[in-house]
Amino acid sequence: MPQIPTEVQVRPGVEADLHSLTDIYNHYVRETALTFDTAAISPEDRLPWLRSHPEDGPHRLLVALDPATPDNARHVLGYATSSPYRPKAAYSTSVEVSVYLAPGVTGRGVGTLLYKALFEALADEDIHRAYAAIAQPNEPSVRLHEAFGFRHVGTYTEVGRKFGRYWDVSWYEKPLLSRTAPSASPGPSRSRR
Repeated sequence: MPQIPTEVQVRPGVEADLHSLTDIYNHYVRETALTFDTAAISPEDRLPWLRSHPEDGPHRLLVALDPATPDNARHVLGYATSSPYRPKAAYSTSVEVSVYLAPGVTGRGVGTLLYKALFEALADEDIHRAYAAIAQPNEPSVRLHEAFGFRHVGTYTEVGRKFGRYWDVSWYEKPLLSRTAPSASPGPSRSRR
């Protein structure tokens, strides 16, 4: 595992980060199949997404800032999010997580730093499971998620089409140990008779 840069600051994302966050995401839209968006997004269109990730609660946005830039213009190296897994109420204790890094930042431990901070923040929330969808192939993302205790639970084959070809998406799951949630107890399954 690469050396984690201790001088990198991780903090909640704010509206002042919007242009940097949008630039990072649009790199993946234009250059990769790691997101299935096919058209670049404007900062204005991205604003509701940013606002849906408050400083507290189960749906977070954390950014990593480059210490080599002046404090008033800190460069965003990447970001991690926890977002709703599905909209129905019974899914409220599950989140979908992701990490996006600026071009040239991968392999330096920034993704690891972001996930450490995200999972520490989520430990105070009523969250039971985290899920990650990884477009394949993406060995660096698989390694990152496995290092955090995610396990592969299934793959949707040829589920998305981008750049004139079909792509698989593998799903990974991680149990979360909330410091505040009631412990889960496996009860009998409820079946109709």
